[in-house]
Amino acid sequence: MKAITISRFGGPEVLEYRELPPPAPRAGEALVELEFAGINFTDIYQRSGLYARSHTYQTPLPMVIGSEGGGKVTAVGAGVTGLEIGQRVAYCIVRGAYAERAAVPAWRLVKVPDDMPMPVATALMLQGFTAHYLSHAAFALEPRHTCLVHAGAGGVGQLLIQFAKLRGATVIATVGSPDKAVVARGCGADHVVLYRETDFREEVMKLTAGSGVDVVYDAVGKDTIARSIRSLKRRGLCVNYGGASGLVASLDPLELAEAGSVFFTRPHLADYLATAEELHARADAIFAAWRGGRLKVAIDREFGLAQAAEAHRYLEDGRTRGKLLLRVAQ
Repeated sequence: MKAITISRFGGPEVLEYRELPPPAPRAGEALVELEFAGINFTDIYQRSGLYARSHTYQTPLPMVIGSEGGGKVTAVGAGVTGLEIGQRVAYCIVRGAYAERAAVPAWRLVKVPDDMPMPVATALMLQGFTAHYLSHAAFALEPRHTCLVHAGAGGVGQLLIQFAKLRGATVIATVGSPDKAVVARGCGADHVVLYRETDFREEVMKLTAGSGVDVVYDAVGKDTIARSIRSLKRRGLCVNYGGASGLVASLDPLELAEAGSVFFTRPHLADYLATAEELHARADAIFAAWRGGRLKVAIDREFGLAQAAEAHRYLEDGRTRGKLLLRVAQ
């Protein structure tokens, strides 16, 4: 099978398009013939070595990268029940998705409805689950809340804005350009801040009459985290779930006190999909929102599997306006 592997950490140049023997499903696993793989910052953290010390998202070398995929079941290992050969499925947070086939723990596979296009189902895995747990669990938004969503035109940002509005919250989104502002407003953002032209913290304070927001959802990281913390109201929560500008290396605990006794968390999606029951409950809610017309999915671009390095550069350059996918099936 064709696959994208890395044998050392580094930039997009370390991605290798190679021929590998296909995996065989072990007990409890299913073999998935992939049609699409999602492209996410998690993949960049794997490729660059930023997750080298992560126990949750281990990165042993050499490896096939990619943590999100969609396709059809072609074989099952011992003990697997409830899956049929040919079943359309999607999944996330299982390494090895940049390949024509992947062996995946069966309990992590979500059955894809017949009326849902596979690109949509794939896009709603890692990014959809992330947007859902951020708005429903990490900080369960309610109509009385105001939230700040960084990177509002990105894949997670667009879905997070929509989930926040479905929860009834007021949304302030940051974006990098006027065309991205149009995207964020189209998802329902109440206010959009062009962070290259305006200090987002100053704008947040104006929009909230000086009180700050209840929660900040920050996937930008290093460049924004200090001002994100200072954008909170007293005892608010900063959720740092990514590092598009670089991962946050350290934080002074006293700064949390000085900002108003605020709280800070850096969650992993895996801890919000810890059981089959939790995973499938989130999937049911997300799919129902899409099928009911309450959640739209924007696919920015599709790249061929061999174009993985180009796709990573596109993501790291901040050009995305929605989901990026690798088209695996020939």
